[in-house]
Amino acid sequence: MKQSPTPQQFSCFSAFYPYYLNEHKNRTCRWLHFIGTLLVIMLSLLTVYWSEPKILLFVPVVGYGFAWIGHFIFEKNRPATFKAPFYSLLADFRLFADMLMGKYH
Repeated sequence: MKQSPTPQQFSCFSAFYPYYLNEHKNRTCRWLHFIGTLLVIMLSLLTVYWSEPKILLFVPVVGYGFAWIGHFIFEKNRPATFKAPFYSLLADFRLFADMLMGKYH
């Protein structure tokens, strides 16, 4: 497993996102993130629609499950979640939006 350099403390999200993209070069990894994020959004909406908070228990399993498979099997690096959890979560949704708009495949 290749080890990425330890990131400096990022002062803002715009400084973190290029680092995040560099850690997600593999197309399959990006698509696994996209699927995981889509399922997280769907589960969150179902939680509200069905008024069933127990559904939220599956959100981290689905979100992290797809992402970590992408990193450990395809990208061969450690998820950015371990280095910058908040920025990483924001970046997952930003990547999702970027992919919806066709910016990344």
